[in-house]
Amino acid sequence: MATNSPPSIDHSRPPLYRDVTVVKWVVQIAALALTLGALWFLADQAGDNLRASNVPTDYDFLSVNPGIDLSSGIDTDPDTGGRALWVGMVNTLRMAVAGIFVATILGVIVGLARLSNNWLLQKIGTVFVETLRNVPLLVQILFYGAVFASLDRVTKDVGPINGWLHLSNKGLSLPRVHIADGFYQWLIVMCIGIFIANEFRKRRIRQQDATGEESYPLLSAFAVLTFVAAVGWFIHPIFGFVGEIFGALSSFVSGIPQTVLQIAIGVLCVGSSALWIRSFLNSRRTPAGLARLTDDDYFRMIFAAVGGILGAIFFLILWPGLSSWMINSLSDLFNVLSNKFGDGRTGRPIDVDLPNIVQTGKFPNYGPSGLNFSIGFAAVFFGVVFYTAAFIAEIVRGGILAVPKGQSEAAAALGLKRATALRRVIIPQAARVMLPPLGNQYLNLTKNTSLAIAVGYSDIVQVGQTVYNQTGKTLPVVSIWMLFYLSCSLSISVIVNFFNVRMRIVER
Repeated sequence: MATNSPPSIDHSRPPLYRDVTVVKWVVQIAALALTLGALWFLADQAGDNLRASNVPTDYDFLSVNPGIDLSSGIDTDPDTGGRALWVGMVNTLRMAVAGIFVATILGVIVGLARLSNNWLLQKIGTVFVETLRNVPLLVQILFYGAVFASLDRVTKDVGPINGWLHLSNKGLSLPRVHIADGFYQWLIVMCIGIFIANEFRKRRIRQQDATGEESYPLLSAFAVLTFVAAVGWFIHPIFGFVGEIFGALSSFVSGIPQTVLQIAIGVLCVGSSALWIRSFLNSRRTPAGLARLTDDDYFRMIFAAVGGILGAIFFLILWPGLSSWMINSLSDLFNVLSNKFGDGRTGRPIDVDLPNIVQTGKFPNYGPSGLNFSIGFAAVFFGVVFYTAAFIAEIVRGGILAVPKGQSEAAAALGLKRATALRRVIIPQAARVMLPPLGNQYLNLTKNTSLAIAVGYSDIVQVGQTVYNQTGKTLPVVSIWMLFYLSCSLSISVIVNFFNVRMRIVER
């Protein structure tokens, strides 16, 4: 009886122009080449046009004295353009960090007030939010600046609380809390105290789990930390020997050969790419062996290898001075720490300077001892804080309302007070909802500080404008602006995303 033989299967490879793998790689490489070529062409054309128009694009102004004075900052008479821009960066960072801290606290308070059962608190919160978030920020900044400018002049008995709080047409002056000579030695004691308090907290938690009785772990840990801090306030000079350790490290780092460090940086680039490829292959490994890799997997490994090699070439050949900069910077850092921990620093760790009024000429003015807010700083600070706090309050209110009502009912059924339920049940769950939009508000606050130019506060935008008016280097200054704000935004995003990942719900 005749049998039908199975049809033969042709295993021959298709032509190259029909091979999916080949076509995919060719298209990706061609797209990359076209993109790089287009960027190169546009950059070359832009350079030719700028040179033809005599528009300067160099950064030599960073080392030239711009001949300007700044109204406030760590250096009011900078000797170089780079120093002037650095003063503006520090002023902007001060404004942003302090504004984020205060706006968050105020926004949480107002958000909780809007959810309060007290009619008066609820209406005050509503008026605060609906008024401030609907008035343009620039208008608010100008309003606060006009209010401060209309106040009385500085006198010897200026109030409202003479010697503690001064308010006048020169701005605002408050007591200034600052670190003193013994702070860094005391900081070592505090680190030891934090470790002891954390171990004590864990022990109290284990005791509570074993017996079922409330052991107050956080309160107990805080009490231990407070006790250690109080003891360390008097015994911190015993850690003066740490300065000798940092001094020895400074000498050791300064003696490292530059060539050795340069080679180590190149090896680190190649080794990092190799470790990433190894980790990537291990992630694709199954109990039966290495899983079949896709074209995208090969592309990632090739990209990592090429990136490591190019990084090594860049640091070894194109930037040979990196090792010298790293050695000098690290040696200077250890030298500064050696001075901070040096012997003879036996003073108190933290001190408070009260504001005062001095008169060196015809007119009295705020002295250097207090925390002085100029009119420009105060106007921008109150503007961005109140404006951002109004939006944060709505985020807090929406996050709390997003928590299922059954959670509040369950907390009430367990006999928890409203404040306790809010602190331990509602807000921890609402924080997962609030954190992403809070990050956006922090980004907005940081970028909104650029409106300080409207009231003459020396932030990076105002200083940069003065610098390019003096030097004519508009494009370089604008590029520094862009890089600075990009770095601030990315840093805030990284911090917010770190906590967002840690707080997310882990699903099975």
